[in-house]
Amino acid sequence: MPTDLSAAHKLAAPPRVKRRTLRVIGTDVTLLEGVRQAAIADLQFDIEYESLDFLTCQRRAAMNPEHYDIYEQCFHNLDIVWYWGALQPIDTHRIAEWENIGDLSKLGGVSKYMRQGYGDAPVRKLYVQPDGVIGQQPMRFISMLPTAHNVDSFGFDRRVFGDEGPEGSSWAWLLDKRAKGRIALVDEPAIGLFDAALAAEASGDLSFADIGNMTVDEIDSLMALLETLRQQGFFCDSWKSAQDAEALLHGDKVSAQSMWSPSYGNLGPMQDHFIESVPREGYRAWHGGASLAKHLTGTKLGMAYEYLNWWLTGKAGAIMARQGYYMTVLEKTRQYLSEDEWDYWYEGQIARSDLAGPDGQTVVRKGHRRAGGAYHERVSRIALWNTVMDEYNYAARSWNRFISAVRENRP
Repeated sequence: MPTDLSAAHKLAAPPRVKRRTLRVIGTDVTLLEGVRQAAIADLQFDIEYESLDFLTCQRRAAMNPEHYDIYEQCFHNLDIVWYWGALQPIDTHRIAEWENIGDLSKLGGVSKYMRQGYGDAPVRKLYVQPDGVIGQQPMRFISMLPTAHNVDSFGFDRRVFGDEGPEGSSWAWLLDKRAKGRIALVDEPAIGLFDAALAAEASGDLSFADIGNMTVDEIDSLMALLETLRQQGFFCDSWKSAQDAEALLHGDKVSAQSMWSPSYGNLGPMQDHFIESVPREGYRAWHGGASLAKHLTGTKLGMAYEYLNWWLTGKAGAIMARQGYYMTVLEKTRQYLSEDEWDYWYEGQIARSDLAGPDGQTVVRKGHRRAGGAYHERVSRIALWNTVMDEYNYAARSWNRFISAVRENRP
């Protein structure tokens, strides 16, 4: 009698096992496809990335913790999420490279003698204290695993500001009348507002008792200054993503604007004219990391720890380096960079060859030197960290009104 082989095969086929998946929520600062694919290849489970803007990511992480497993953001976006009980402490005894994480993350400076800078230095929110709050007294448990970080400033057109070089620049140039009508700021109140504050203080127009934690009166003074300059036609636009900032450059609309490191590799026809500043007042810095969702237990918690540990093994650090960002475990990162890449990105040496970014496209031309020099030089000059101030809600509302007016009146 004929046998129905297809039916027999169906009966004999083993049931499909659903592949394990880790869900990560964050921003496009670190949620790169190259990082995701490298992690999947090494960890042998699926990883889903959901990339959002800073504020949406923070809000969703606080209000919907069941919908993600890892919160990958910056330390200045941590307070609210921690306050709402959406996260659980990370046990440093389960982090293989914990002892090798650099002092910038653990102490606030590259050595104990360096000042931390104003604002939300990661160490100020790193350790989970016995009462459950986050602070800087060293403890076994931490709130967020420190990973990618960098120092930011602004870019400027040297045809407008002269050829003094990046080291001759000042934050004051971000509000300079020489760039009137061609200035753009990043639209993020924990970032762009501080670029403007650093510029206002550098120009001598304002001064702040603690620029990382302004009073209501100080916020009002800053916003009044910005509004006056807006009415005088100083600002052409604002931007939310690095791609938006690059579009302003490619459209030849800006002479000075807030900038993030990846954009300097995508200057196009502006690459000979638009350069990264090294403000004499110091940099504005940020520090990213990854936190564990409160609901994680058992096998899923183990997967999450595998992912956190993977971030410090060097592969992610190499990808971050190729877009200008640093990683907390330097020597592991070095193992996955060529000698030319390491010497340019971390040692501050002149590029001996063209260097590629994460997508394989050239982002550094041979003969170029990174503005600000070596890693230790750059991170030793931090004036201020990205920050959520005590009066953040008030500042954010004021900032959003200003940015709305800039957009409504852009040329």
